[in-house]
Amino acid sequence: MSGKMIDQKPKKNKKKNKTKTAKATKATAPTIGLALGGGGARGLAHILVLEALDEMGVKPTLIAGTSIGAIFGAVYASGMSGAQIRAHCESLFHKKSSLMRKVLGRWPGSRSQIWNPFSPALFNVEAVLGQLLPADLPDDFEGLQIPFISVTTDYHAQVQRDIASGPLLPAIAASAALPALLEPVIIDGHILIDGGFVNPLPYESLAGKVDISLAIDVNGEPRGDGKSMPGSMEALIGTSQIIMRSILREKLHDHQPDILLSPPVGRFKVLDFFKMEEVLNRCDTLKDEVKRELEEAMESQSEKV
Repeated sequence: MSGKMIDQKPKKNKKKNKTKTAKATKATAPTIGLALGGGGARGLAHILVLEALDEMGVKPTLIAGTSIGAIFGAVYASGMSGAQIRAHCESLFHKKSSLMRKVLGRWPGSRSQIWNPFSPALFNVEAVLGQLLPADLPDDFEGLQIPFISVTTDYHAQVQRDIASGPLLPAIAASAALPALLEPVIIDGHILIDGGFVNPLPYESLAGKVDISLAIDVNGEPRGDGKSMPGSMEALIGTSQIIMRSILREKLHDHQPDILLSPPVGRFKVLDFFKMEEVLNRCDTLKDEVKRELEEAMESQSEKV
């Protein structure tokens, strides 16, 4: 498996600067770039953003995603609408038992390829995602309707690697491969893990390529009473969230997207996928926020040309 990977090494320049945007022309509407962040089940809020874009009749010209953001970003880039993505997720996360039957019933190989306690992680992320993603998702990036970038972390080189071409499923799986839970993915000889460890919200990938960058942070605010001792898996996942929050905080000091929205998803755990309805209800104002902020940004951009 191979794909176009860009080695993103840490930048030393800490000077503040505004987002560079592509120059718009009077003949065309401002171009929109969409950055979808990581956060596990909290990323279900991305559905509302996609629905808002559809209702506005706006299509991004570039999408970049990390982890759950890469999954939703790739599916949306394939041509599915926000409403179709919502319906697909509702069918998946209706009941735990039905989801397991769906995965195991469609899996043609050994069940050890989905779950194996002796492997580098509990679950093979490619095997699992292969059963959960829409059946008509393109095999390659070239089959997508919107250019898409999947953000991953190179485990050994300890740098960001962006994938923008080649086989699609491995690239998405690599971006979501949370260590110990989901097995790393090997692409072009590189061992890749969850992109959130280097870039939880990849809005820099849009800079200079679009007129307006829209970034959705679903990492969530801190949760818990500050007294309860976390279990081992909760501690592992919670630590990754701390890392992601710290990275984003530093990134925003150096460079900011044109629009940054952070829906109130902190009360949900990273694996709360079966609380989909609660997540969407909790973020019920997100659609209006996306429309309002984007309309203002588009009007401001049009006034500049």
